[in-house]
Amino acid sequence: MKPNEIVAEFDEFLRVNKTTFTGVAIGGAPLNLLGIISRETRNCDIIDPVIPKAIQDLALDFAKKNRGRGGNVRDDWFNNGPISLKEKLPDGWKKRLQLAFKGKALTLYTLGREDLLKTKLFALCDRGTDKIDCVAMHPTKEELKGAITWVKDQDGNPDWPKHVENVLADLAKDLGHGL
Repeated sequence: MKPNEIVAEFDEFLRVNKTTFTGVAIGGAPLNLLGIISRETRNCDIIDPVIPKAIQDLALDFAKKNRGRGGNVRDDWFNNGPISLKEKLPDGWKKRLQLAFKGKALTLYTLGREDLLKTKLFALCDRGTDKIDCVAMHPTKEELKGAITWVKDQDGNPDWPKHVENVLADLAKDLGHGL
């Protein structure tokens, strides 16, 4: 799905259905909305609040209508999949939110740059599929150094810290600077 188009269409869908929603999105969708990347994504991950059932039902209806028009929006496109991550975010993350989308019925915030970068670096180390997004964010050497301890703390595997160091060193090399 193309987040810029789909989020705008969903905003209108919510407006027509006389419903509003405000949430905090992470991942590729807000990076698209902020103009950092332009790739398609599979979903819009909401970490706060828990999406009410009425909004979940409307998101599902929207997905079905989108596919009926030849679109590719999945049933679970608007979800709370990574909601447990909000318990691990750095203290004060809610104070650093930035606006990603403001429509007539839908408002999406995302994490502040440092917090969003940390979650993308964690995803890179965990899944290995977020390198393009991390590169697109153009983290500085200082930002990578500032994130490394938090990312290391996200997994209890004894091999995890070394893995994080290796992945972030490789990323820093691609960015043209070292750690």
